[in-house]
Amino acid sequence: MTNVFHTYHPAVAFAFLASALALSMACLHPVFTTLSLAGALACSCVCRGGRATLLSLRWVVPLCLVVAAANPFFVASGSTELFRIGQRAIYAEALAYGLCSGGMFASVFLWFASYSACMDSENSLALFGNFLPTVSLMVSQVLRLVPQFVSRGQAISDVQDCASAAAPRDKRDAARGRMRVVSVLMGWGMEDALERSDAMRARGYDCGARRTTYARFHFGVRDAAVLAVVLALAAASAVCAWAVLSLYSFYPTMSAVGAWWLFVPYALLMLAPSALWLREWLDWRSCE
Repeated sequence: MTNVFHTYHPAVAFAFLASALALSMACLHPVFTTLSLAGALACSCVCRGGRATLLSLRWVVPLCLVVAAANPFFVASGSTELFRIGQRAIYAEALAYGLCSGGMFASVFLWFASYSACMDSENSLALFGNFLPTVSLMVSQVLRLVPQFVSRGQAISDVQDCASAAAPRDKRDAARGRMRVVSVLMGWGMEDALERSDAMRARGYDCGARRTTYARFHFGVRDAAVLAVVLALAAASAVCAWAVLSLYSFYPTMSAVGAWWLFVPYALLMLAPSALWLREWLDWRSCE
């Protein structure tokens, strides 16, 4: 599936996803966390597709529930006791903090997944290649190596399984086979890393001179307008979040969530990818 930012300059996608990530990690608040999780789900659907999002939720949701359930057992703070397990009291405030922590974890993971779908190696090099050549190359290589390692690991495992003489006889042999796959994969990866390093050095990458690049991405008026709206909403959301979080606390009792209008900029920011997708869908419908 083509992501919703594919017709915009990479700066637009980077500004939005970086703002969403920073605000999601900084705003540990029930309303902000709920909005962030809803926005991350919507962004993942329009950037990665519904099926990929559902596959991610298969293990994200159980892990978040574990985080939410574990917090009351490690933090015995609060004023509203729900029940007791032995001598351990479970408080509503600790449970709410755990739910917010789990929701924040899920939203951050989905934002990072959307980032990897929108900002591939080409976009990263086009955006930061001249300013941060080493960092941008490293990030682009990491984004490329993760799926490459997965596919190569599966290929090594398939080849090993095809050799009947190497078939595991017990659990110890199976564990040794998996360690053999990891060893081969690490050796293969290090060899490729040396070849890539020599290739980039031979091309004079990061030699100190400013590089000329093929400008595939054009920053137009539409990109400037969307980027300005995103940055304005991010700045307004940061100000409103500071005003809300400075007066909110989970312990010993949960404070009032705050005035509803303080959450409007953050909600609009989270809805930005969905709004772009809806606009593109309406444009296509109008052409039929």
